[in-house]
Amino acid sequence: MGLGKSVQVIARLVQEREADMSEIAHALLPTLLIAPTSVVGNWQREIAKFAPQLKTMVHHGSDRLQNADFPTACQEHDVVITSFTLVRKDEKLLNGIKWQRIVIDEAQNIKNPKAAQTKAILKLSAKHKLALTGTPVENRLLDLWSIFNFLNPGYLGKEAQFRKSFEIPIQKDNDRVKSATLKKLVEPLILRRLKTDQSIISDLPDKVEQKLYTNLTKEQASLYEIVVKDVEEKLQTAEGIQRKGLILSTLMKLKQICNHPAQFLQDGSEFSTERSHKLSRISEMVEEAISEGESLLIFSQFTEVCEKIEKHLKHFLHCNTYYLHGGTSRKRREQMIGEFQELDTEPSVFILSLKAGGVGITLTKANHVFHFDRWWNPAVEDQATDRAFRIGQKKNVFVHKFVAIGTLEERIDQMIEDKKKLSSAVVGSDESWLTELDNQAFKQLIALNKSAILE
Repeated sequence: MGLGKSVQVIARLVQEREADMSEIAHALLPTLLIAPTSVVGNWQREIAKFAPQLKTMVHHGSDRLQNADFPTACQEHDVVITSFTLVRKDEKLLNGIKWQRIVIDEAQNIKNPKAAQTKAILKLSAKHKLALTGTPVENRLLDLWSIFNFLNPGYLGKEAQFRKSFEIPIQKDNDRVKSATLKKLVEPLILRRLKTDQSIISDLPDKVEQKLYTNLTKEQASLYEIVVKDVEEKLQTAEGIQRKGLILSTLMKLKQICNHPAQFLQDGSEFSTERSHKLSRISEMVEEAISEGESLLIFSQFTEVCEKIEKHLKHFLHCNTYYLHGGTSRKRREQMIGEFQELDTEPSVFILSLKAGGVGITLTKANHVFHFDRWWNPAVEDQATDRAFRIGQKKNVFVHKFVAIGTLEERIDQMIEDKKKLSSAVVGSDESWLTELDNQAFKQLIALNKSAILE
C-alpha cells in the first residue's frame, strides 16, 4: 500500500539478471507477473521507468499470442505480465512454460482456494514464488492460508487442519495463544512495513482522518423507515442463505438511501443537494479544496453514485473531473491517471468506484480522500485511501469518511472501530460478520434514530 513493493520486486529482478549475466551461457527463465487488469499497464510503466534494461511482454487483450509462438516470445523477454482473468483462460498455455519466478500482485485475489483462478495459479511451475499484498487477511484467516498454499504448500497444514487449529480459535474465541503461534509461523516469510514506522520512511507526511457526520433529510428518513419495516416482517420467516441474502440486500438499500434518495429510487429524479446532506457537504468541501489548488479523490462502492457525483460537480462547480469504474478500458484508465498526476494539470477531482480504483494505482497529486459511503470491510477502505497516502506524496493527506447520523452507518462505523482493535492481533477482518447477527441485534443495527433527521 504505497510502501514500494513494486520497486523492490523490480530491483530483485535486475539483481538476478545481472548475476546471471556474469555466469556462462545459460539463459535465465522468464518471470511471470500476475496482476489485476487495472494495474497491468502500471507494472509495464514502472519496469520501463526503473529498469529499462528488462524486456517486458504484456500478455493481455484479444491480440495476445495463443499458439506455438508464445513459448518463444517468453524466452525473448525477462518479464511476462498478465492478469488474473487470463491465467484462468490461458491456463494450458501458461502452464506449458517453466518460469523463473511467479509474482502475484494484490495476492488477496487468490484468497479463495476453491476459485478457478486460484486453482489455475497453483498449477503453474516456478523456481521461486512471491506474493504482494497490503491485506493478506481481507475477509477471514483462510485468506492467509490460501496465499501460503501458493507460496509454500503444506507449510500451514491442510485447509481443514488450519481452520481447526487457527481460524476458528482466533476468529470465534479470540484465542491469543493461537494468534501468537500463527504470527510466529508466518513472520519469517512476511516482510511487513508500516508507513508510520519512521525508521523505514522518514519523509512521508501525516495522514489525518476525520469522520464527517451528516443528517438525513425527511425524504431519506421516510424511505429508510419503509425499508426497515419491510425487512422486520420478512426476518420472522427467513432462514439460512435466504436470511443472509435479505440482510445484505437490506444493508445495501439503506446505504443507498443514506447517500441520496435518487440512488435508491432509481427513478431518474434530480440528484440535488437539497435531497441529501452528504451531497451538499461534499460539494462544499470539493469547492473549497479546488479553490485552494488541491486535488482530491472520491470513492464510492456504487458506480451509479460515482457517475452522478461526477455530473453534479461538473455542472455546478465546473471543475476538472475524472471517473474510473470497472468498465473503463485500460488505455483510458492509464490516460486519466497520467493526466491527473501531471504537475501542470489544474486541480482535479478523481472519482473512483471502490473495487475498480481501490488498489494498485498511484494518485499522489491528491491530498484529500473522501469516502462517500462506508465499506463494511476496513481493509478495502484503507487500501483505497492509500492511492494518495503512499511514497511520492509530499503533502499531508486528509481522509474524510462520511457517516449518516442515527442510521446503520453510525453503528457500523463504531463496530468497525471495535473490530479493528481485534483484527490487528493477526492482520485483517471479516466482512461476513454482519450476517451473523441475530434478528434483535440486526433490528437494533438498522433502527432509525428520528432525532437525527434534518431537513
